[in-house]
Amino acid sequence: MPSQSQENDPTNRLRNFKNKGKDCDEMRRRRNEVSIELRKAKKDDQLQKRRNITIDEEATSPLQDNNVQIKSPLMSITDILKGMQSQDEQQQLIAVQAARKTLSREQNPPIDDMIRAGVVPYCVRALENFNNPALQFEAAWALTNVASGTSEQTSTVVKAGAVPRLVRLLGPGNPPNVVEQSVWALGNIAGDGPSNRDLVLTSNALPFLLELVTPDTPVALLRNIVWTLSNLCRNKNPPPPFESVKPCLPVFCKLLHYTDNDVIADVCWALSYLTDGTNDKIQAVVGTGLVPRLVQLLDSREVLVLTPVLRTVGNIVTGNDQQTDAVLQSNVLPRLGKLLGHSRPNLVKESAWTLSNITAGNPEQIQQVINCGLIQPLIRVLREGDYKSQKEAAWAVTNITSGGSIQQLSVLVQEGALHCMCMLLDCKDHKCVKVVMDGIVNILATAEKTGDLDKVALLVEECGGLDKIENLQNHENEEIYQKALSIIDTYFSSGEPDDPNLAPQQVNGQLSFNTGAVPDGGFSF
Repeated sequence: MPSQSQENDPTNRLRNFKNKGKDCDEMRRRRNEVSIELRKAKKDDQLQKRRNITIDEEATSPLQDNNVQIKSPLMSITDILKGMQSQDEQQQLIAVQAARKTLSREQNPPIDDMIRAGVVPYCVRALENFNNPALQFEAAWALTNVASGTSEQTSTVVKAGAVPRLVRLLGPGNPPNVVEQSVWALGNIAGDGPSNRDLVLTSNALPFLLELVTPDTPVALLRNIVWTLSNLCRNKNPPPPFESVKPCLPVFCKLLHYTDNDVIADVCWALSYLTDGTNDKIQAVVGTGLVPRLVQLLDSREVLVLTPVLRTVGNIVTGNDQQTDAVLQSNVLPRLGKLLGHSRPNLVKESAWTLSNITAGNPEQIQQVINCGLIQPLIRVLREGDYKSQKEAAWAVTNITSGGSIQQLSVLVQEGALHCMCMLLDCKDHKCVKVVMDGIVNILATAEKTGDLDKVALLVEECGGLDKIENLQNHENEEIYQKALSIIDTYFSSGEPDDPNLAPQQVNGQLSFNTGAVPDGGFSF
């Protein structure tokens, strides 16, 4: 129960009516409040680690087709270890190459067996043999594939001291294939988690990686570099020190105009990680001037690109009004309208989530959504979308009822939003039910202020909403049944005291009812 002082506080009462006391930052929902499932689908996110699989016997480049298994006989692990211990560099090369081939099997490579045999320290030592680039290349490849495994397997590579040696191999003067494979190995290590990511950062890998990005960088190498950079920006618990990864932003700005979709996609994944945070981080990204290009990329037909671009744009509009305006000024709304009708449910959901953060803004921003004709697409998602998309669309509509004007709420009712909201009152998702109930309450409260409560209450009743609200009085969730009780008591109760103006009067011996209190005409809002 609120205290007496809270009850008398006009600010507190303001908060309880339509969330008017909340600012836009409070209304907007950041990524971690949306769904913990957003990162679960592998196709919706880039892989954290990649294993390099052999296509032929004489591989010289780390980036190759991964669909062909090794057909040649492999050395035993005992023979591999024996060769690595040899004083003959040629025998060492043969042994390290055999280890690489064994670890490059397409299925079930014996990573743990290699680790137990003590192969990893020999491969790390081989990275220092600058007189034998072929040995360095094979060793880096073998370590890449060990680091593509579990965290425990990756830790053996880290504990053996591979990171500083791999970083050194990024420098000028090293053969391109050695550089390329070292980039890949560091990408796998950085993708293992926050501690190894930060180890790669503190080992000064980032400046070397950024220097490798030039107009002449081969596309295969560039893909690997950008993927590794994205892993250095990745993970939230904790996120990377922002000042450490901020130097990536100018490079990302240029690469957003690159012609390769893989490069663009990984740049956008990196930007989605950097914008998944506080407003100052979002501002650092917005301040580079890349928002118009990001919005332009929402026209892409490639899901590979669309998914991370939409996520980045969605993260930016969780920021303040000015950051949201930067996105709106880049003509994002027509593009979001198209994406609300996309065949991929995940893109529909993310588009609705993005719009929910725009409608959590000020009335001017809400009006732009209305002017762009996005109410009907949102209502269509409410009516026909999968349940995750419906939930996000419910947030978008409820946010309009929370921060919009009376005229803007009128548009929602006239467009049929109330009916669709009532349809969702019996969905299985408790959070969605709460959101929908809040939206209905906001509409009813506004109708009460404008004298239209009877009309709106009748709309709720006619579409079956009242029956569902009555059923929610028996809901297992305490907050839901309390909300239901409150709605019935406040807006649908027949136990209110009689209005003396409506009492029948006797005129010439007959009862006459005063109907002057009944409003006529359409909705005033």
